[in-house]
Amino acid sequence: MALTFRLNGDDVLIENADPSSTLLDWLRDVKGLTGTKEGCNEGDCGACTVMVTDKRGSKALNACILFLPQLHGKSIRTVEGAAGPGGSLHPVQQAMVDHHGSQCGFCTPGFIMSMVTAHTNGATDFDDQLAGNLCRCTGYAPIIRAAEAASSAPVPDWIADETSFTFPETLRGEAAGQRAEPPSGKPAAAPPLLLPASADELADLYSANPDATLVAGATDVGLWVTKDLRHLPQMIFLDGCTDLKEIEVTDAAVRIGAMADMNALRAAMEPLHPSFAEMLRRFASQQVRGAATVGGNIANGSPIGDTPPALIALDATLHLRKGAARRELPLEDFFLDYGKQDRQPGEFVEAVSFHRQPGALRVYKLSKRFDQDISAVLGAFNITVEDGTVTAARIAFGGMAGIPKRAAHAEAALIGQPWTGAAVQSAAAAFGQDFTPMSDMRASAGYRLETARNMLSRYFAEMNGAAVSVLEVRP
Repeated sequence: MALTFRLNGDDVLIENADPSSTLLDWLRDVKGLTGTKEGCNEGDCGACTVMVTDKRGSKALNACILFLPQLHGKSIRTVEGAAGPGGSLHPVQQAMVDHHGSQCGFCTPGFIMSMVTAHTNGATDFDDQLAGNLCRCTGYAPIIRAAEAASSAPVPDWIADETSFTFPETLRGEAAGQRAEPPSGKPAAAPPLLLPASADELADLYSANPDATLVAGATDVGLWVTKDLRHLPQMIFLDGCTDLKEIEVTDAAVRIGAMADMNALRAAMEPLHPSFAEMLRRFASQQVRGAATVGGNIANGSPIGDTPPALIALDATLHLRKGAARRELPLEDFFLDYGKQDRQPGEFVEAVSFHRQPGALRVYKLSKRFDQDISAVLGAFNITVEDGTVTAARIAFGGMAGIPKRAAHAEAALIGQPWTGAAVQSAAAAFGQDFTPMSDMRASAGYRLETARNMLSRYFAEMNGAAVSVLEVRP
């Protein structure tokens, strides 16, 4: 099967593609498009940012951890394609010149493409849009000024046409384009491309290839290749499973498809559980949130994955599928031990769901950096108080154990007690029975326990009307 996509307005066809080749390597080594830079090679710095467009819209994504098969049937714009015919500058390029937004220039192409994507989408929350692009010399002030100056300019025709393109032949491998050899150093013979177009196709493929690596957003798997230099003999790419990308919100429940990305989840949670949505604003960067999926964040079983504690606090149900067989289990029961989940060979996460409920959920993320950092501790609190008495409590943490875990002793200490500061302090002391956290470079065990207790106190204060966010503190 050939890969077909559009690059800077031209159709491309790649036969015998190595599934583990990244877009960054292909752009630089095969196409000679060296404007897309390699910085961290793990999705942190944004120097490799490109704009990727499909029928769902345009996203800024990190080319360094984006595998070529993830681009099948899509359109890519690199910094070389930001300008129009005859070299007409995109409004954000001209604004960067006018506002002196570049010095050494290494980071500039990535900034440009993040800004082009934001401009295309009409996004003006530039502190968030550019949080995944690092600049060590210019500083962000002139770059933000450039983004603001360009925001009122119309989207150029060559970019507007991109967002409305239809390229159905790409999905059939019939596009007339150019043939590109695999990047230098890659094997000429590659394993077959497995690109299911639905959950049903995925179920059949994974049952037949239970040892294959599932690739959703590749924000984790990408680093296996770029950092660990692993060889992945067989990969199944899930991006074509559009039926797994849906988020269904009814009066009774919320069901989140496993392939829903974090930006889509944030948008869905904003009216329902705004604290959850605010935590997702700090979940990595715009580029990573646009690729990372809910199912991937759950299925990799990381003890510091940010969505499982919040979903556990919401009493979420996990939906698993193997072939035609489906099963459900409480999300908290999916995590058995560090690196071990209740998932059989050939079984995959299809969705996660929870019942609609009052907005008592609060999610607090503690990390060394405010933006784009791994959590040292993440606490999720969902406590029900009726007539001044705690009638139900669900408290879950990440970073406090080898798995995302509930604070069962602390919950028991709260239920049936009056909702008072004294009861909260007594329950907080029970965290020591629930967790034996480790010390590492992010935090010591003692610090983790202390901050977990402080988070419960913060929850109590917030639910009683106090302003608790440091972002709201004013002189």
